[in-house]
Amino acid sequence: MKRVLTIQDISCVGKCSLTIALPVISAMGVETAILPTALLSTHTMFKGFTFKDLSDQIHPIIDHWQNEGISFDAIYTGYLGSIEEIDLMKELFKRFKTKENFIFVDPVMGDHGKLYPHFDDAYAKKNKELCALADYIVPNLTEACLLTDTPYQEDYDRPYIEDLLQKLAALGAKVVAITGIAFTKGKTGVYGYDTRSKQYFSYETQQIEAMYHGTGDLFSSVTVGALMRGLSEAKAFKLACDYTALTIRKTLENPSKPWYGVDFEATLPSLIASLSKDIDGTY
Repeated sequence: MKRVLTIQDISCVGKCSLTIALPVISAMGVETAILPTALLSTHTMFKGFTFKDLSDQIHPIIDHWQNEGISFDAIYTGYLGSIEEIDLMKELFKRFKTKENFIFVDPVMGDHGKLYPHFDDAYAKKNKELCALADYIVPNLTEACLLTDTPYQEDYDRPYIEDLLQKLAALGAKVVAITGIAFTKGKTGVYGYDTRSKQYFSYETQQIEAMYHGTGDLFSSVTVGALMRGLSEAKAFKLACDYTALTIRKTLENPSKPWYGVDFEATLPSLIASLSKDIDGTY
């Protein structure tokens, strides 16, 4: 069984970061090791949440792993709360990257043309250094613009997105993909570029008029799990898009309408079934 290391914060209540990555990737048949960067009582959409920084534990943990000879088939980072944590990830990559494994970076730092609170331009600039060490990066449109010093445009066209992808590729990753992108009205999806084949790729699903915390984490986690199970990039991104859309629709059916996250627990059987079909080559 392959092993993924995912490095993110963990919220005791709320569905995002490690509380999505751990169960989802594990359900896909991949051992999932975690490195929590912070402990929160709830995620940040709740009021009055508690927060405990765990970055001082990262060095002792990775030292112990090295002493035990522990290795990983993939390293996956999500939300990182500070420039200092990015530097720690750069060191972790240096210690645990091999010719056989891959690094997957979701450079979480903004949306709708703006940085998230508590982040600044220096943080965005530092994130470029992390993305330069990755094999895969999956920013949204805002993050892609921040990483490439490109003016943000909500009304985009294909040349604009392809120019962004070329700039992202120049940072160093093998595969770059921008999430939340579609050129068909009423659709959303992913548009990417593979530097090895020099080919663009895309996949679109029906856009659902709903916003939930953690859907980006769900997309990235499914993609990582699918790649670990041997799916091609095209199939991995397609599975992630379809499953995220399915889970949003399922959540909208919930009479209690949970505003704080998606009901991915209810759709995991569908994910496993779709993954099995892909692996068997019948999907």
